[in-house]
Amino acid sequence: MDFISQIIIVIFGGIAIWLVSCKAPLNKWGYIFGIISQPFWLYVTFSSKQYGMFALSVWYTFGWAKGIYNYFYKETVI
Repeated sequence: MDFISQIIIVIFGGIAIWLVSCKAPLNKWGYIFGIISQPFWLYVTFSSKQYGMFALSVWYTFGWAKGIYNYFYKETVI
């Protein structure tokens, strides 16, 4: 499971960072790919007892979720 998780982290995490760095409208989709990778980050870091990285992964999860909220749910005010 660790090997599969790491492959998923590389694929989805890489796509996430690439898309976030693009101009609109592609950049908002990076947050979706980022949040998809987070359960795998959390699993790998916790199972290998890397608690500092686990805490950072929790923080990243909130960051990806905030991006999803801002781009997909929050109403824009002009």
